Amino acid sequence: MANRKRDVQILLWVTPEEKKMIRKRMILSKTSNMSVYLRKMAIDGMIVNTDTTYLKAMYQEMHKIGVNINQLTKVANTVGTATPQDIEELKEMVKKIWLTLRSFQSNLQ
Repeated sequence: MANRKRDVQILLWVTPEEKKMIRKRMILSKTSNMSVYLRKMAIDGMIVNTDTTYLKAMYQEMHKIGVNINQLTKVANTVGTATPQDIEELKEMVKKIWLTLRSFQSNLQ
């Protein structure tokens, strides 16, 4: 083994579950050699950190609007009809949903 191109060893300890996950990803990458796969990921792999705080804010806003729509729907089903005021409220809520989605879309770009 004196002619070995790579002569520095790196040990890596993993759990059995982590090993299964690594092996699955290795197979998905169509690589048959664990050393080749790990070396490739260590050198060329990327870690992407994303800020999703705006998603959480959007989710909370959409949840509040959904709760309001459900309350109005329950009243309409109980009474048997919706008042023009209820319909206007629903229209405003739908408008808020569209505005929230548009702001979400602009955050993605």
